[in-house]
Amino acid sequence: MFMFTAFQTCGNIEVCMAIIYGVFSASNLIAPSVVAVIGPQLSMFFSGLVYSGYIAMFIHPYTWSFYTASVVVGIAAAILWTAQGNLLTINSTDATIGRNSGIFWALLQFSLFFGNMYIYFAWHGHVHISDKDRQTVFISLTVISLVGSFLFFLIQKPEPEATPSEASESLLQTESTESASIKALQLSVTKEMLLLSISIAYTGLELTFYSGVYGTCIGAMTQFGDDAKSLIGLSGIFIGLGEILGGGVFGMLNKCNRFGRNPVVLLGLITHFVAFYLIFLNIASDAPIAPEEGTHLQAYITPSVEVALLCSFLLGLGDSCFNTQLLSIVGFMFREDSAPAFAVFKFVQSITAALAFFYSNYLLLHWQLLIMVVVGFLGTLSFFVAEWVVVSSRRDTDYDSI
Repeated sequence: MFMFTAFQTCGNIEVCMAIIYGVFSASNLIAPSVVAVIGPQLSMFFSGLVYSGYIAMFIHPYTWSFYTASVVVGIAAAILWTAQGNLLTINSTDATIGRNSGIFWALLQFSLFFGNMYIYFAWHGHVHISDKDRQTVFISLTVISLVGSFLFFLIQKPEPEATPSEASESLLQTESTESASIKALQLSVTKEMLLLSISIAYTGLELTFYSGVYGTCIGAMTQFGDDAKSLIGLSGIFIGLGEILGGGVFGMLNKCNRFGRNPVVLLGLITHFVAFYLIFLNIASDAPIAPEEGTHLQAYITPSVEVALLCSFLLGLGDSCFNTQLLSIVGFMFREDSAPAFAVFKFVQSITAALAFFYSNYLLLHWQLLIMVVVGFLGTLSFFVAEWVVVSSRRDTDYDSI
C-alpha cells in the first residue's frame, strides 16, 4: 500500500509504462532464481528501494534518467511480484489462500485511493504544474515509498512446526538447488497454466486500460469543462474504491463461498461489460488519441461526469474480481512451485499490458473496448475450466485419502 501509493500515482502522470511493462515481462525469466537465492523478503526490500529511486527521479527529471529508471524498475517489478506471490502462498493454507488474496489486494489498492486523492487536492485547479509543486509531491512520495520498503522486514516467516511451513522450507531448498527459472518455463506449458493464461492476459489488457487509457480519455473530453484534467485523479480514486471494495468483500466472504471462484470471476466479467458499454456510449471514440487540447467529438449520449466516474468504479470492482481469484487459484494449484508460477503469471500479464500500452496510442476507443470484450469472454471461459480441474483434483484426492 505504501510503495504503490507512490508508484501508481506516478503511473497516472507519466508516459513510458510500455517500457516498464516490456522489461517487466522479460525479467520474469530471472525473477524466480533471484527469489530462490536471496529469499522473498530481501527480494521485496531491494526491489522496493529501486521503486523509491524511480520515484525520486521525478524530483529532478532528465531524459536519460527517465528511460534508465523505467528499465531498472521493470526488472525490480518482476522480482517484487514473484516474491510477493511466493510469500502470500507460504503464509497461507489451502483454506486461507482465498481470504489472504482478497485482503492483500484490498490493501494494495488503497494505494490508488490515497495517491490519487493526494494529487487531486494538491493540483486541483492548477493549469500548469510548477517545479516547486512537482518537487513537493515527489519528495513526499519518495519518503512514503521508502517507508513501505522497510515495512517488508516486519513480515513474519512461517512457524517451523506448522505443516505448511515444512512444505515451504522444502520448497525453498528445492528451488535453491534447481533452476527456478527453468521450472517457470516448464510450468508455462502445463495445461493448468495455459488455461489460466487467457484470463491473466485479460487482466494485463484491463490494467493498461484503467491505469492509463481511461484517465487519458476523460482528460481529453472538452465537454467535461476546464476541470477535465483534474478528473483523471478523481477517476483514479473511484477505481481504487472499486478495487478496495472487491478485495475486502471477496476476502471476507471467502469461507462463505460454497461455489468456488467461478461466480466471482463471472461477476467481474459482467461488471466490466457494463462499464465498457457505458464508456462506449459516454466517451468519444478518438479520446485515446486526441491531441493535447482534447476532442470535441461526442459519443452516443451527452457526456456525463457521473457516468464516467461510475465506470471508473466498475472497472476497479471488476478488476478485483479477476485478480483476487487468479492469485488464489495460482497459489492453490502451484503451492509447491509458487515463485516460478507467479513469475509466469506476471510474465503473461505484463507482456499483454505492454502490448496494450503500445496499441493504445493508435487504436480508437471502440476497437480497444472490443479487444477487451473478446479476450475477457474467452478468459472467463478458460478460468471456469481451470476451476473445474481444481475441484476435480480435490475430489480425487479426498477419495484417495478415504
